[in-house]
Amino acid sequence: MDHPSSRRKVIKNMLAGSAALVAGGSVLSSYSPHPKSKNTLNLKGNINHSVCRWCYESIPFEEFCQQVKGLGLGAIDLVAPKDWPLLQKYGLYSSMCYVAGDVSLTKGFADAANHSKLIAQYLEVFPLMVKAGYKDVICFSGSRAGMDDETGWNNCVKGLKEIMPAAEKQGITVQMELLNSKVNHKDYMCDRTNWGVTLCKKLSSPNFKLLYDIYHMQIDEGDVIRTIQDNNEYLGHYHTGGVPGRHEIDETQELFYPAIMRAIYKTGFKGYVAQEFIPAATDKIDSLKKAIQICDI
Repeated sequence: MDHPSSRRKVIKNMLAGSAALVAGGSVLSSYSPHPKSKNTLNLKGNINHSVCRWCYESIPFEEFCQQVKGLGLGAIDLVAPKDWPLLQKYGLYSSMCYVAGDVSLTKGFADAANHSKLIAQYLEVFPLMVKAGYKDVICFSGSRAGMDDETGWNNCVKGLKEIMPAAEKQGITVQMELLNSKVNHKDYMCDRTNWGVTLCKKLSSPNFKLLYDIYHMQIDEGDVIRTIQDNNEYLGHYHTGGVPGRHEIDETQELFYPAIMRAIYKTGFKGYVAQEFIPAATDKIDSLKKAIQICDI
């Protein structure tokens, strides 16, 4: 099963380290995206593969970087700024960044009370991303907390408009993750593709996209391939996961990922697809390898 409390704990730890990096003024050298790595899996190049760090927390990060590099991947998602130097040591890219501070799945842009802190923290991390050569950063709507859709959209637009000019100027894309509210993240507001797309239209910035989590959206709405085809211009990043349970994406779950990957590829998508499943098998890296092979259409 998916463990939202575990993910929230991981995020909290990442953000603590990020805050220390910002406060210390650490400087990272610029790094170009889509780095080349030894292609041990003979990857076809149609999909830019990545993997989410938090799903492999039991593996020390430096060892994990070595394993990821050895598979032929060029990127890792959701790495704290304090660990960016290790990514660079192994020629890996931060394909989806976190910011420092109080950013969380429950306290997002839908609540105006969070805006002052969120705005300050995103504006702080943008220059760090530019120095490191990173382009994408995650954000969240946060909880609905009794709000209707219109109030949530309006609050998000108001808060995000304070950071989007800086993001646009610095070439950064801010991506709001779509999460299910049925099983894992009760009361999360941005829990439907249409809700997120409406926000994109209201905000009207080319640098604001949706992080389409295939696992989450299969749970809350299904119709994955048609949704991707119809809304691809608003989708800037993808996460995977087996349904139900968020484990391996093989034949033990209901989604057929090769068809989904082909649909993504046919839209002309050039961003990253990151594996975000919690391995149930003992050999976690072997599970990751198999998932990459499944998705490498």
